[in-house]
Amino acid sequence: MTATTDGSTGAVAPEATSATTAPLTDTTPEAAGTHDAADRAIQRATDFLLARQDDRGWWKGDLDTNVTMDAEDLLLRQFLGIRDEATTTAAALFIRGEQRDDGTWATFHGGPGELSTTIEAYVALRLAGDAPDDPHMARASAWIRERGGIAASRVFTRIWLALFGWWKWDDLPELPPELIYFPKWMPLNIYDFGCWARQTIVPLTIVSAKRPVRPAPFPLDELHTDARNPNPAKPLAPVASWDGAFQRLDKLMHGYQKVALKRLRKAAMNSAARWIIERQENDGCWGGIQPPAVYSVIALHLLGYDLEHPVLKAGLESLDRFAVWREDGARMIEACQSPVWDTCLATIALADAGLPADHPALIRAATWMLDEQIDRPGDWSVRKPRVEPGGWAFEFHNDNYPDIDDTAEVVLALRRVRHPDTVRMEKAIERGVRWNLGMQSRNGAWAAFDVDNTSPFPNRLPFCDFGEVIDPPSADVTGHVVEMLAVEGMSHDPRTRRGIEWLLAEQEANGAWFGRWGVNYVYGTGSVLPALVAAGLPASHPAIRRAVDWLESVQNDDGGWGEDLRSYRYEDWKGHGVSTASQTGWALMALLSAGERDSKAVERGIAFLVETQTADGTWDEPYFTGTGFPWDFSINYHLYRQVFPLTALGRFVHGEPFSAQGPNVSAKVSATVSADASAKGS
Repeated sequence: MTATTDGSTGAVAPEATSATTAPLTDTTPEAAGTHDAADRAIQRATDFLLARQDDRGWWKGDLDTNVTMDAEDLLLRQFLGIRDEATTTAAALFIRGEQRDDGTWATFHGGPGELSTTIEAYVALRLAGDAPDDPHMARASAWIRERGGIAASRVFTRIWLALFGWWKWDDLPELPPELIYFPKWMPLNIYDFGCWARQTIVPLTIVSAKRPVRPAPFPLDELHTDARNPNPAKPLAPVASWDGAFQRLDKLMHGYQKVALKRLRKAAMNSAARWIIERQENDGCWGGIQPPAVYSVIALHLLGYDLEHPVLKAGLESLDRFAVWREDGARMIEACQSPVWDTCLATIALADAGLPADHPALIRAATWMLDEQIDRPGDWSVRKPRVEPGGWAFEFHNDNYPDIDDTAEVVLALRRVRHPDTVRMEKAIERGVRWNLGMQSRNGAWAAFDVDNTSPFPNRLPFCDFGEVIDPPSADVTGHVVEMLAVEGMSHDPRTRRGIEWLLAEQEANGAWFGRWGVNYVYGTGSVLPALVAAGLPASHPAIRRAVDWLESVQNDDGGWGEDLRSYRYEDWKGHGVSTASQTGWALMALLSAGERDSKAVERGIAFLVETQTADGTWDEPYFTGTGFPWDFSINYHLYRQVFPLTALGRFVHGEPFSAQGPNVSAKVSATVSADASAKGS
């Protein structure tokens, strides 16, 4: 089927002089009652959000993932010889609190027990002094044995165990440090991996080559199905299959480990170390995320960097900043922090909820975001050396890896603010738009961090069983970029139209879009539908009608929307799950953009948000609605429960933020970006 944008009405967006519009009211008493209730909910939610803005202008909610972050933090400290009683006690308190009744640990709220997570949590509690025959520990170890024991766990779990002799290095997949020398045109070079995987794999090549073993503080025989034969032989896949080919490649790399030239290996490890050090951020972290930081510290320490060396000292201090101390004394480790993402989404929510465009909170937020714009090349420029920098990252410090999604949403947020420094604002937006256009992939869509990062090989490596390791374009990111370009008056730009064509071709048969970075089809559809409408597709367009029909078909009986992480694996879960405030917000934003404001579905969705709002203006949401790796790594962004319901309520009461009244940005910005990109072939 050929995708088409027939019927498009072109770029439509108003001048961004105010965040408020005239309230949209119906003449019926029922509609007026819904409107008034929504208005009161908006006020409570706005007060809650404003009270939580940092004095410097940013917002940041806690970021929940799973207890492997906490377990690996303790294992790192044990490996380095710096584990202390206070940290161990606090981490163990958190880990115990996350254990399920069956003795397991899950990777998301309400999800099934997960083997590797349960093993790592169990080992961490052993470090904290919990005995194997304690009831909660015995339940965990029995469940682990029933699922195949340590031998059935993921590679990363077995690497952690190998550091203490609980697993043999020879029984792990091999990844040599000489990988650092592969040219970027060669398959399996480091730039074939997504940025998060690249930052993790490079230090792990050093660890894999060094094969360190620290004294084990206790045995783990109880986690094997047979302690005498902990790693029973498994037959290889057929040689003609991808799995079989890469299994045999791994055997070759194991053979190379034994004959590698010492001078070449040493040079490769030193080159990898330089690569790591060059990418350390100003705050001491790597990539703004915990896993690369942990493995980088280990790798450099193995190469002789002592813990007082400025690089390692700063790295360890950055890891301490990932700790969230709770009122009960428990210590939770965040996988990363999301201030830029949270701030742009909070700005959008408050502006769409009616906060004046020149409100001091919005001015502070915009000023902070302007300060966070990245003006130097990063790893993305290896593939796009002619594109000028200008993006925004997700975290406080991550200049090497700005991301396309944040950049699009920051521009959309800035357009809602009447900042006193209009010249600075326009220049920042222009640079952000230009950078995003330069990061478009060949198929017309956009990924999160890199361009055309679609090699089929990295995911095939036996080493890479920890989640998604490439960064292909996604519907949700592409939708956000298309929406941003439409607001910038570039709906008819050929690059925008290519993005729209790709989105239309990616629509599922049921009318939904897959959600790569949020759960799941509700997120994808909630991201794409507003973009298509902003870009000029009429509400009557078949793609939009199919999406509306799908959203209405999966609305829950309570009026909300919810989708479980299991939708990434099982067809029956698509669009289904316990209603959440954030997912209800996504669905309502999509339906409102499609002109469904007076529909029964929207009325019921608004009623759900109003009725489930707590007295202090927020919503309870233990469910994970963010995605790191589909199914493998899930996220509960604590601010999602606030910003998305508020955005939906605001658009219900005040209307869409950019209506069909004319371009939002001067022709000068659009023309400058278009001409420059055309001249450079970006």
